[in-house]
Amino acid sequence: MDSETVWQADAVALADRVSALLTVVRSAEAEIGSLLVEIESRGVMELFGYRSVARLFEHLADVPKAAAERVVKRARAVNPGCALDGSPVPAVAPATGVAALDGRLSNPMIDTIVGALTQVPPEHRDDAERDLLSFASDAGHKQVAALGARIVAHLDPDGAEPVETEPSVPTRELSLRRKRSGVWELNGRFDDETGARASALLDVLAQRRTADDGGDFRSPQERYGDAFSDAINLALNTPDLPTQAGERAHVMVAVSLEDLRSGIGRATLGDTGRISAAEARIHACDCKLIPAVLGDKSELLDLGRSRRSVPTSLRRALYLRDRGCAFPGCHRPPRHCQGHHIHHWADGGPTDLGNLVLMCAHHHRLLHRSGWEVRIATDGLPEFLPPVFLDKRRKPRRNNLHQPLPFAA
Repeated sequence: MDSETVWQADAVALADRVSALLTVVRSAEAEIGSLLVEIESRGVMELFGYRSVARLFEHLADVPKAAAERVVKRARAVNPGCALDGSPVPAVAPATGVAALDGRLSNPMIDTIVGALTQVPPEHRDDAERDLLSFASDAGHKQVAALGARIVAHLDPDGAEPVETEPSVPTRELSLRRKRSGVWELNGRFDDETGARASALLDVLAQRRTADDGGDFRSPQERYGDAFSDAINLALNTPDLPTQAGERAHVMVAVSLEDLRSGIGRATLGDTGRISAAEARIHACDCKLIPAVLGDKSELLDLGRSRRSVPTSLRRALYLRDRGCAFPGCHRPPRHCQGHHIHHWADGGPTDLGNLVLMCAHHHRLLHRSGWEVRIATDGLPEFLPPVFLDKRRKPRRNNLHQPLPFAA
């Protein structure tokens, strides 16, 4: 058994132990909640002399008041209780409370289900809760929230009125320079209106990532740095971008075919920058290709015509099929995404719909560098196989966050 196999086995054992402990912790938290509701039903003042069960739990658990109130609110939502006059108070999500006692649900998942059910009319809650719990067994709380939103939208198709906003103009200064280390420095001053618009744009793009590949542990500065990079990509991909010297704005990457195939070596970025061949391989999934033949002294011997690695017509088909980043739980829309070759074209993979999947920049890199795998299922849609340390069965996962096309029946 090689060292990588041993490491993976250790990783699986560690993940199994964490999962087992989480089940115990979640079950205990659910039982505590049911006990708090029971105390409230019997009368916390009579039993303990406290004005509220939240205040009692605050002192018993040594937690802040706000945290204690959240625990009690969650417990009331999933456990039936009694009012002061003895009349029964039904739970919003009783089946969720039962599942929580088995340790199968995290607190964010419980809150997601309860939050959705509070918007569902009482006569439809049993069916909605059954659907949400069934989906929760294989999906993250973000995807369950999306299903809950669809259920609510189905029951209330008109929804809320859209909010309109207005922008404006004035004084702006900006400098961008490259240091010898290869790091670029950005400095600028903007009027209040421009700053507010930039902040709104970056706030949206800097949201913590929602996907099934684990938590987002980036610092706020790293999230806003990635958001700025995403904003640049969006601007470069807009069809309204002005041309320069007869071409749209672009950055040229030069790499040898051998290095591109192996992913080992270096590539030239722009005029003076350098990136790894592995990074160039990621960009090569979806780019404009210009084949060139160079001599021993880098003299140009032949230059081919440029062509897109993913043609426009095929890109449109990808947009229609995937509706955005296809990675499970990712909300990024098509304009944020690139076409990923499942079997890279440099290794002989075809450029067709059966070998392409739409992915945002983050999950595109993740797929190239991790144990995640993607394939096209028998129904023609992409599905992802998680690494063994996340799921020993490697059960295929899909993204349900993007709205399907409104095809008529």
